[in-house]
Amino acid sequence: MSKSITIVMPDDMHLHLRHSDMLDFVLRDTVKQFARAIIMPNLSVPIINTKLAVAYRDSILNSLGKIRGDLRCFEPLMTLYLTDTTTTDEILMAKESGVVFAVKLYPNSATTNSHAGVVDLFKNCSKVLDTLQRIKMPLLIHAEVSDHRVDIFDRESVYIDKVIIPLREKFPELKIVIEHVSTKEGVDYVYSSPEYTAATITPQHMLYNRNIIFSGGLRPHYYCLPILKSELHREYLVKAATSGDKRFFLGTDSAPHDVKSKENNCGCAGCYSSYNAISLYMKIFEDVGCISNLEKFASFHGADFYNLPRNKQTLTIYRNENIVPDKISFKNLNIVPLAYGETLQWSI
Repeated sequence: MSKSITIVMPDDMHLHLRHSDMLDFVLRDTVKQFARAIIMPNLSVPIINTKLAVAYRDSILNSLGKIRGDLRCFEPLMTLYLTDTTTTDEILMAKESGVVFAVKLYPNSATTNSHAGVVDLFKNCSKVLDTLQRIKMPLLIHAEVSDHRVDIFDRESVYIDKVIIPLREKFPELKIVIEHVSTKEGVDYVYSSPEYTAATITPQHMLYNRNIIFSGGLRPHYYCLPILKSELHREYLVKAATSGDKRFFLGTDSAPHDVKSKENNCGCAGCYSSYNAISLYMKIFEDVGCISNLEKFASFHGADFYNLPRNKQTLTIYRNENIVPDKISFKNLNIVPLAYGETLQWSI
């Protein structure tokens, strides 16, 4: 058995970093494994314009400056939070900035900090969508309806039918990423779509099905949105990610929350996977005998879709049995990492 594998340094194409002490905390885990990351804009004060995106990027770079020298080579790729009032001028300004690489669509009230999200995409955002199509800037979609009459396990498939299919018909060359795809229907849609469609896949949606949330009691640290689905959907996601198909690439959706925000009567959605993301993906790819495709999924496909140069540096992953800690701490913050208490066979 191989004792190590070296791949081109991966990119995380869907990452939450937060701000203040949480930013300092979680950025250290990210830069150990990723050269770049698409940074999500849904802070408590959402990143709705270029000025805010530049300021957030500056805060990330400032935090990065606190990390020791050999871990400071990291580029944050910023995004804008799409609202019903976003203008085409703002999109063009974002493109010209050189630091904003995509626009994120959150349906209103669909997930964490989505209160400013879009209420009516086609009525309010058509001009912006046309501009995105023209300048080839990707639209990143949290693909779930926020209608609480729709079963939580069906919200992705319903969104694809009601929004993404009509969106693609109206804007055939718009670059679309279905973020954290979580269903067979989502995978099948990407397979059937033109070259302008892609999807990110998280470790939690490939490692676990929905049973883990209720195994031995309610387990809030496995609660995320989109929620984990049935075993059928999990298997489809693994098959897509490990296939070598260029339309699927790594996006952890790592979403840190302090234990107090997870373990209460209305816990936040999100799994923290930045602590051990590559080790988790290695487990997934090794379990199905497709380690040879990990580099494509983690390092090539995302960069190619975003028209970014592939990274020059490399990452070596070692076969080294290790137990994921139950909790990691920094100052007054405590986070439970994904797969806590489990034994993994790989580490960086």
